[in-house]
Amino acid sequence: MRTPEMDLPPGVEAHFGASAQQVALDLAGTVATFLEGRLLKAERVSLAVSGGSTPVPFFHALSLKQLDWGRVDVLLADERWVGETDLASNTRLVKENLLRNNAAAARYFSLKQKGSTPEEGLDAVKKELATLTLPLDVLILGMGNDGHTASLFPDAPELAHAMDAQSRNLVAAMTPPSQEQQRITLTYALMHGARFTALHLKGNDKLATLKLALSQPDELFVMPVRGFLKPGLQVFWSP
Repeated sequence: MRTPEMDLPPGVEAHFGASAQQVALDLAGTVATFLEGRLLKAERVSLAVSGGSTPVPFFHALSLKQLDWGRVDVLLADERWVGETDLASNTRLVKENLLRNNAAAARYFSLKQKGSTPEEGLDAVKKELATLTLPLDVLILGMGNDGHTASLFPDAPELAHAMDAQSRNLVAAMTPPSQEQQRITLTYALMHGARFTALHLKGNDKLATLKLALSQPDELFVMPVRGFLKPGLQVFWSP
């Protein structure tokens, strides 16, 4: 496969693979190695992942890794405000594809709590996350063609609040008009402090979106993913 041409910022590393499966295996190996190293230094570690179809092969591969999973906190970077049995539930996706095999021993923190709206559930979510291991050790993000990542959507009226780098809030309720469901997301303040961050992408459309995001890195609210295009980021992409 011909390696895509891309002008990455200093300190951003790219991993391009010929297939989604190859990239998933590479990402799983990288994440497992990082977590293994952190477990030598810390009593517990934390792993935040994203939903969608792209990470499913990565979830499968990571679930088989020989880690001390009982010391790993797992959570989502964002969640739709739907029940766990809903097909749109990221929690359902993670439980079916990641929290199995060896990874079944991990401790899971759910962003979906009681309440008819994410605003109503915020206090319950904050209580749920009270014992989460922080800062995040590993953060795996995806990206939409509009430049959103997690549930940091450009059209969400709560975006400025959720993107506040000085915020002490761990989560924010999001109600982007472009989306069918209301959302809850980890805040930018929490996510951008992760020790290891990967952007996991698939498809030429996502590559084009990433190039567009890189072309005007300061316009954060237009394409929120730009807030993560900084030294230390690792990009994993397949056609």
